[in-house]
Amino acid sequence: MFTGLVEETGEIVRVEEGPFLRVRIAAKEVLSDLKVGDSVAVDGVCLTAVAVDGEGFWVELAQETRRRTAPTWRVGHRPNLERALKVGERLGGHFVTGHVDGVAEVVAIRETPGALDYYFRPPRELSRYIAEKGSVALNGVSLTVAGLKGDAFFVTLIPHTLRITNLGGLGVGDGVNLEVDLIARYLERLMKGE
Repeated sequence: MFTGLVEETGEIVRVEEGPFLRVRIAAKEVLSDLKVGDSVAVDGVCLTAVAVDGEGFWVELAQETRRRTAPTWRVGHRPNLERALKVGERLGGHFVTGHVDGVAEVVAIRETPGALDYYFRPPRELSRYIAEKGSVALNGVSLTVAGLKGDAFFVTLIPHTLRITNLGGLGVGDGVNLEVDLIARYLERLMKGE
């Protein structure tokens, strides 16, 4: 479980193909207490650290993970990183599981006083889970949906968020990992009576 409050952006420094995609990520902040077997959110994807040293860590991705996530698993990409939530710590974002629901596409970026509005088109089957003033995680960043417009939703990103996450580097046409609000998914299931 995560909060969606990014601790740092790392850098993918090596990628190895095989039965699993092995990815080495250079980092600093998350290494302070990260150990083999710990969960870490990498651009919002909950992954297990399979090796850790003083300069970075390795993760392995199954084909299903690669299929469901934005195609950013390449050398040079700077993923948002967050260690798993510890019991007793403050929850400043919202509950983020690290189980990506799909990829949303950036369809527009508009200036607003002191910030930027980023418009995203989610996969059609996920639209019903996105509500104005509800929560979403984009590349692992906990955000409030500022509004809905047609088949898109938008979030307002302040300079701090643009500076400490990789969202500021997005352009129109880019994809991001989208996790819809956990409560919305469970509420729908309860309403169906399944």
